[in-house]
Amino acid sequence: MASQQRRILNIFAFHRVIIPVIIGLAVIGYMIFKDVSHSDISTIRLKWSSVMFFVIALLLVAVRDLSYMYRIRLLTGNELSWRKSFQVIFLWEFASSVTPSVVGGSAIAVFILIKEKIGAGRSAAIVMVTALLDELFYIIMVPVVFLIAGFDRLMVIGSTFKFLGILFGPMGVFLVGYIIISILTIMLSYGVLVNPSAVKWLLIKVTALPFLKKFRSGAEETGNQVILASSELKGKNAGFWIKAFGATFFSWTARFWVVNFLIMGFTGLIPVSDNLLIYARQLMMWVIMLVSPTPGGSGIAEYFFPVFLREFIAGPTGDLTTLVAFAWRLITYYPYLIIGAFILPFWLRRVYLGRRLIKFKRMQKK
Repeated sequence: MASQQRRILNIFAFHRVIIPVIIGLAVIGYMIFKDVSHSDISTIRLKWSSVMFFVIALLLVAVRDLSYMYRIRLLTGNELSWRKSFQVIFLWEFASSVTPSVVGGSAIAVFILIKEKIGAGRSAAIVMVTALLDELFYIIMVPVVFLIAGFDRLMVIGSTFKFLGILFGPMGVFLVGYIIISILTIMLSYGVLVNPSAVKWLLIKVTALPFLKKFRSGAEETGNQVILASSELKGKNAGFWIKAFGATFFSWTARFWVVNFLIMGFTGLIPVSDNLLIYARQLMMWVIMLVSPTPGGSGIAEYFFPVFLREFIAGPTGDLTTLVAFAWRLITYYPYLIIGAFILPFWLRRVYLGRRLIKFKRMQKK
């Protein structure tokens, strides 16, 4: 346990924080140097409406975090206070920001909840349920938003990637990612809500194949977590699920609509149809960020932002796409690095030193 703690706490080391900052700023710097001329910057005409849109964008960031805090309180049966929920969520986001997106901060989230006296099995179950709710939101909202926005306007052209001899463009990466996410979410939903033992059996059987044997221990652990999650949620009524999914809906909707209001802050009011299309494009972009090998998607997010959204920002008088991308990352990514690094020592003092003080006082009383 001590070695595991050291390994997890090492994730929060300074060098891990500075790496995504350098990557992100380097990509933004290159894009500004390459794309943004003096004439582009001179086209910025901020109005009072721009200030209003920027304020709404900041409020949406707050809505996202408050929704996450409400959800973690709900899933823990209100065992966490609002203050503790704030620390848990921001440390969770901090961990996600300094680890590759393909890895995520789930293991660290379990560790954080354990230190909050939630219990190892229950903590793993709670983290799995949050992931399940997030993926359910995604696979439901993609067809809904795409249908409203119009499938004929979704196509984007950008860099291609070669995998197993096949070339994938942004649309190809999205489609493959969406199918994989849908299959995994349906399987986990069935396991958590209907038959957890069957999902564990399937995972173990699949990883019995020769080329998948190295994943067998991880599959068995995932199967155990599905069983724990199912046990944890057994007997929860419809009201619980409505609240949990409602919090998920508000958090993710707020996350995506930050971009819409930032764009309007720079360019002015845009039609509802374009707002829906911007939302749809972000749903597509999220899959690419999800499989990013860089910490928190640094560099990847900044690079693909113009690929998906330039047409809504660039105009005949100038192109502010890179500046909007920088503003987006400035309020939705870098604050978690700063706030997380600030919270960490206080949290460590509370969960480690605080418990030792309690034990010491008990010993004194005896």
